[in-house]
Amino acid sequence: MKKRLSKISLSKAYEIIKKPITTEKSTNLQQFNQYSFIVTKNCNAFEIKSAVEMIFKVKVNKVNTSILRGKGKTFKGQYGFRKDMKRAIVTLVEGNTIDPSLEIK
Repeated sequence: MKKRLSKISLSKAYEIIKKPITTEKSTNLQQFNQYSFIVTKNCNAFEIKSAVEMIFKVKVNKVNTSILRGKGKTFKGQYGFRKDMKRAIVTLVEGNTIDPSLEIK
């Protein structure tokens, strides 16, 4: 059984959520009250939920996470990989919205 964190600090919340994803697919999800974020790889869904609730002052219903594996790339003849990223899709309770003009520090 996983351990839930009851309280996290505001600075920890800003460390967990790195930046919002602003692609066409993620903006289409906003009509269903879902928002996408790039988060740190070692955090869990409970920490993401409390961080979003703390930063944006909204009520979160559900958090889905997925790890995006880094693609292989060639640069100047050298082959390497992009970094792995963790993406979180956060579903808010009906009636809550996140203002897109708000920036994460």
